[in-house]
Amino acid sequence: MMEDTQRQESEEKQEAEESQREAIRETGEVALSHRIHLLSVIGEIEGHECLSANSKTTKYEHVLPRLAAIEDSPEIEGLLILLNTVGGDVEAGLAIAEMIASLSKPTVSLVLGGSHSIGVPIAVSTDYSFIVKTGTMVIHPVRMNGTVIGAPQTYDYFKQMQDRILGFISEHSRATRARLEELMLDTGILTKDLGTILVGGDAVEEGLIDAVGGISDALGKLYEMIEGR
Repeated sequence: MMEDTQRQESEEKQEAEESQREAIRETGEVALSHRIHLLSVIGEIEGHECLSANSKTTKYEHVLPRLAAIEDSPEIEGLLILLNTVGGDVEAGLAIAEMIASLSKPTVSLVLGGSHSIGVPIAVSTDYSFIVKTGTMVIHPVRMNGTVIGAPQTYDYFKQMQDRILGFISEHSRATRARLEELMLDTGILTKDLGTILVGGDAVEEGLIDAVGGISDALGKLYEMIEGR
C-alpha cells in the first residue's frame, strides 16, 4: 500500500515537473511557488505582425491573457517580471505595460541584459523595479520600419506616440517628462542616432528604475510587499 502511494506521488511529481518545463519552453513563464508567478519578456515584443521564426519574441496575445489570469487567480499573490528585450511593437508594448500597471497584486520587475525602447515602459510599470549592474536601457524617439510618407500627419502621429510613451514612463517612475525628452533627443551618445543608453546605476540616478539589484533582491522585495498586504 505504501509502495503504491510513493509511486503515485513520484508520478505526480514527474508530471508537475514536465508541465513546468513545457510552460517555460512555450511561454517563458513558471509559477515559482503558490505565491509568485514569473513572467519573462525577452527578445523582440511582437505585435500584430508575426516576426521571423528565427527571432526570439514575446507575443503580446499570449501575455495579456496570462496577466488577466494572474489577476483572477486566488493562488497567485505576486508577479515577478524578468526583462531582456530590444523593444518592438509600440502598441503591443504599451498594452502590456498598461495591463501590468493595472494589476491589484504586488509586482516587481528586474532588468537583466537590457530593456530597450518600448521595453522601458514595461520595466517601470511594476510597483518596484530593479536593474543589474550591467543591465542597459535605451531611450530613443519612435522609429518605424518600411515606407514612411513624409507628410505633416505622419510626424504628428509619431509625436502622439512619443507623448503616450513619455507620459506613461513619467507617471510610473521618478523621471520627469522634460528629462526624458532630453534623453530621447540626445545626439552625442548613440552613434548616428538620437537617444541615450543608461547602464545599471545610471538608470536609477535618472529615476527610471528604483534600485540596482539581482534576483534575490527582486524576490525579497516582492515577498516583503506580499507580507505587507
